[in-house]
Amino acid sequence: MIRNGSHAVEEEKDQGEPSSSGQKRKRVIRVWCDGCYDMVHYGHSNQLRQAKAMGDYLVVGVHTDEEIAKHKGPPVFTQAERYKMIHATKWVDEIVEGAPYVTTLETLDKYNCDFCVHGDDITLTVDGKDTYDEVKRMGRYRECKRTQGVSTTDLVGRMLLLTKSHHSNVDNADYQLHKDNFGKGPKGHSPWTGVSQFLQTSQKIIQFASGKEPQPGDTIIYVAGAFDLFHIGHVDFLETVHKQAEKPYVIVGLHFDQEVNRYKGKNYPIMNIHERTLSVLACRYVSEVVIGAPYAVGKDLLDHFKVDLVCHGKTEVFSDTDGTDPYAEPKKRGIFRVLDSSNNLTTDVIVQRIIENRLQFEARNQKKEAKEMAVIEALKNKEDLQKTEAAITNN
Repeated sequence: MIRNGSHAVEEEKDQGEPSSSGQKRKRVIRVWCDGCYDMVHYGHSNQLRQAKAMGDYLVVGVHTDEEIAKHKGPPVFTQAERYKMIHATKWVDEIVEGAPYVTTLETLDKYNCDFCVHGDDITLTVDGKDTYDEVKRMGRYRECKRTQGVSTTDLVGRMLLLTKSHHSNVDNADYQLHKDNFGKGPKGHSPWTGVSQFLQTSQKIIQFASGKEPQPGDTIIYVAGAFDLFHIGHVDFLETVHKQAEKPYVIVGLHFDQEVNRYKGKNYPIMNIHERTLSVLACRYVSEVVIGAPYAVGKDLLDHFKVDLVCHGKTEVFSDTDGTDPYAEPKKRGIFRVLDSSNNLTTDVIVQRIIENRLQFEARNQKKEAKEMAVIEALKNKEDLQKTEAAITNN
């Protein structure tokens, strides 16, 4: 559901000056989004997808580390990492580095944007003010539906739990403790920061998928792995893969949760197979995803997809359950290539960052939710007052 004027957007896109042939030239609608985009997940990607659908050209502003620390608390990723993650999201046309935390008409005008788009949650400054207040009042704000079932708060909690309860939808004592610690402030749950479970649908996959088949002359490249907590290390690797051919068609094979846990151990994967699918599909370097790919890259898979090249990064290759090399067949065919993306960031490193800063993140999440609950209470009081005034007027 898209609120606040989706029809108006369509009408605006039809307006324009006549071309030399006498027909109307379609005016390009430029859309603005901004945010921290820390620990970018499929919820962020879905917001950007919806925003792009409201116009023609999507400009995304990303805040600096300093701004985020001032208003929310320390980010998990550096601004350089966050800039690159947003650039890799396939719906993004342009990035503005160091965008101001409060969105103003001046910013929209500076980048020739018609309006800005944000989710149906609320973003507050350090002093509790709505960061989109000005553009809302001036009618240059659109709203898209927030993706249910995922939040940075939830992902941080999963990492700290070190259990596998997030692999299923069964609510148990460990997961309940996680929700109490990370998704609840002193005065109850915020609907924006609270934890919920993601439910995958075929429609969501269709929205994220490119739907493009390989074309004659394409080089079909296959890579496989967990791609858990899809991050800048994955992006740099996939960009390197994409550069291996003039016309690459990159297929990513994602292993099922049980398979990932077999070779990674602990509480991995942090994200389940459905979440990892959307995260990878949102990357501009990826053409197709195999959901639940076999661990061994065998003859049937290579022949089915007509694979020309199989790539793997510098990370360790674990043996299959029978002790064999999962890349034996592509090596035998002479189509296996080890790539160095020059980025050593792994999911383990990210989890370690979170653990080392646990207390800071707990305090940040609880502070954020407390501000949200105060806004909700104020809105409720305002609504009650309006109802009372309306009742008095009617009587």
